[in-house]
Amino acid sequence: MRNASYLIAAFLLAFDAAGQTERVKPAAEQGAPPDNGAAAFEGIVPVLRHPRCMNCHSAGDFPRQGNDSHPHTMQVRRGPDGQGVNSVKCSTCHQDHNLAGVHMPPGSPDWRLPPPETPMIWEGLTDGQLCELLQDPRQNGHRSVPQIVAHMSTPLVLWGWNPGEGRSAIPMKLSEFQARVRDWAAKGAACPAGTSARGNREDASSTNQTGSEP
Repeated sequence: MRNASYLIAAFLLAFDAAGQTERVKPAAEQGAPPDNGAAAFEGIVPVLRHPRCMNCHSAGDFPRQGNDSHPHTMQVRRGPDGQGVNSVKCSTCHQDHNLAGVHMPPGSPDWRLPPPETPMIWEGLTDGQLCELLQDPRQNGHRSVPQIVAHMSTPLVLWGWNPGEGRSAIPMKLSEFQARVRDWAAKGAACPAGTSARGNREDASSTNQTGSEP
């Protein structure tokens, strides 16, 4: 009889303790930032909206120049393959490397705009729409997500960190950017939602550059 009383008392104490213990909430319910692909993508957006990138991915059928993203002074047009029209070809002035001197023509292998069938224009898109564009082979140059990751290490993209004299380089470290791109892909290449459209490019510096530069 005494043993039964002890068992009942122990049960009641355990029941009371359980009732006073709050359920531990998941991170999402506690307001912690989600550790997912959408959040990872937001980490690379500042690079994608930097003038070194936006000057070839802005609205219109022509490249832009400078930190103020003014239209190319040589009246260059995209052309059928992204390399200009008639005698005004990108290769007329741009070589596979930067020419020495302030505001001299910059260069990189495969210097060009995206072709007209997949112009990859993301000026004015929300972050989510930009992410979806990069995911979509019909818009991104017929690339898979792994190929987009590889594209972020091609010479033309890497040029943004070594743009030549008189140009503002992308401020984020290259290794950090590449790690964030890989992280986004590894987490399912998810896209953010509810972000507003951005018509303006990220400001590269307080001083506008106006030479021959993307």
